[in-house]
Amino acid sequence: MLTSFSSEDAAIEKFICIIISLAAFSSQSLLSAETSGSPLAAQKGAAANICWSPEALRGRSVDKTVRKDTPLAIVEPPVGEMVRYSPIPRAARGAIRRIDLPPGIKKLAFTFDLCEQPYEVAGYDSDIINYLREQGLRATFFAGGKWIGTHKDQAQQLIADPLFEFGNHTWEHRNLRLLSGQKLVDEIRWVQLAYEQQIGALLARKCVGRDGKAVVATNANRRLSLFRFPFGACNKESLDAVGELGLTPIQWDVSSGDPSPSASAELMAEDVTRRVRPGSIVLFHANGRGWHTAKALRLLVPKLKSMGYSFATVTELMQTPGATFEREPICYDSTPGDTDHYDSLAKRLEASYEKFLAKYSRQGVEAIPLSRVPQPVPATAPSRVKEPGSPSAASDLNPPD
Repeated sequence: MLTSFSSEDAAIEKFICIIISLAAFSSQSLLSAETSGSPLAAQKGAAANICWSPEALRGRSVDKTVRKDTPLAIVEPPVGEMVRYSPIPRAARGAIRRIDLPPGIKKLAFTFDLCEQPYEVAGYDSDIINYLREQGLRATFFAGGKWIGTHKDQAQQLIADPLFEFGNHTWEHRNLRLLSGQKLVDEIRWVQLAYEQQIGALLARKCVGRDGKAVVATNANRRLSLFRFPFGACNKESLDAVGELGLTPIQWDVSSGDPSPSASAELMAEDVTRRVRPGSIVLFHANGRGWHTAKALRLLVPKLKSMGYSFATVTELMQTPGATFEREPICYDSTPGDTDHYDSLAKRLEASYEKFLAKYSRQGVEAIPLSRVPQPVPATAPSRVKEPGSPSAASDLNPPD
């Protein structure tokens, strides 16, 4: 069910691309101006402030551990005013599944979700990030606001890296089809504020230099402009809420299936290779629930390169000259309606969240302000064992997004 385009639709698409381009340009200029008293090129020397060593950027494999039923997951949402924005025109509020590219252009976008549910501190899969950096692969990360708070330094590393772009994936990965009013708005708005706080922190660190593989804060947008729905599920009210907050919903046309532990690297690589086409948006996870994603990428990327593909961020796909968007008024994984069943799952998860919060409330545990969330100390190895207060079925823990 593809949207047909009129001359008015084409004008709207052009408007969106212009807004995205201007936001990126003004953000780069602002970051450079605020962190440097002279042109950026003059700062790329010994005087540059390096925020992360190569060792810090490489991280550890144990960082991908998902910690459930922990009081460190109880985080107080941020407060404040968002950076100024313009709502998305009503005619452009469908979910973008892929980008139609002009003939002869073979680009696609890898996207990685960094979601975190209310009763957990999710992980950070440094093996995936390291491979992307080693290969110089551009990618888009859709991060939860609470994930940004519990992984502040790692979030800043990704935000500052010129290879990557960030998008909004809601505060705590709630199904927006079940929310309305201020609760719906807050689930989206709090991510914007959490992100903008990290931009402020990067500015304060004055990351304007580069040393080896260290990254610099010169490319990040002052606010997020892309959005991904949890569970890949939406309705008209949630689409309108996202659009009113100036965000463009990005779905996918190819899901790797990586949240399933039974999906081997070989199977994922074969399946994605078979299904992609120019302009595809591919879904992966880098929050500790892409069990075999790092290995799959090492198999997949060489195959795609041999087929003539190059890799872009979602925004770069959207800005390709002559590109048009496959946008739909509903959200789904592969066929219309296939994510609606997550409504019942989300209701069960909400019951689990309430029990989790009630448990720690009885113990006198209070929410941690976002600015003071400690960085978690990972376990010795990733845990896949059911923990108290959390769902046990793989399907419960691993929806497609």
